[in-house]
Amino acid sequence: MDVLSTFRPLLIDFWWIIFVILLFAFLKSPWFKGYFGEFLVKVLTKFMLNKDHYHAFHNVMLATPDGTTQIDHIFVSRYGLFVIETKNMKGWIFGDPSQPTWTQQIYKKKYSFQNPLRQNYKHVKALEALLDASQEVIHSVIVFVGDSTFKTAMPSNVTHTIGLVAYIKSKTQQVLSDTQVQSIISEVGSGKLKASFRAQREHIQNLKSRNDPNSSQRCPKCGNPMILRTANSGVNQGKQFWGCSQYPRCRSTRNIG
Repeated sequence: MDVLSTFRPLLIDFWWIIFVILLFAFLKSPWFKGYFGEFLVKVLTKFMLNKDHYHAFHNVMLATPDGTTQIDHIFVSRYGLFVIETKNMKGWIFGDPSQPTWTQQIYKKKYSFQNPLRQNYKHVKALEALLDASQEVIHSVIVFVGDSTFKTAMPSNVTHTIGLVAYIKSKTQQVLSDTQVQSIISEVGSGKLKASFRAQREHIQNLKSRNDPNSSQRCPKCGNPMILRTANSGVNQGKQFWGCSQYPRCRSTRNIG
């Protein structure tokens, strides 16, 4: 009797089960959910925004004094620059612009995540530095894709997928000339880092280093090591932060996270 022939059907079924498990894990991974959310925004805006009026950049990585920052989407138009952070989440969303973290609730389970407005603020500042542009011409937008419901009042620039295009089109005052628009398109195109696996890996490592209290840090102003300090007074009393080792000659600080 051929043993392999006997067990071949079982082996085939086994490998199918393994394949399904791996596929399910991949579809549930944070990377795929993030990618799929960005893909939905990309497709939606491609068909709903006039490409002659809105020039799109997707998955833009820019150099910053403390490493890199990654922007999901940028739209350049005469009505300003729209910097978009995408969140592919489900469940109930609780948050306030002033809070450092927001809450996602799925049934009885609660999960904290960084306030996306603060996260996108870093993107806006990186773009301001690259373009030497004023904050008045840059619009920060947060878009939630997926089956989520806001359970607290949100500002108008925090919206769901269907409201993204409406928010962008609501800005009808021209703040940039056609010449300025073309200049910005050129600067963003030349200023963004080339997309590659290595660049993405270094960006992720930089994020981990930036959020790790035990990681070595360098001062963005003078280049000397930064050390972990604790605020002794004020609204942040008791909280840790990175401070330049050359204080008081250099008063540069950086938040953890």
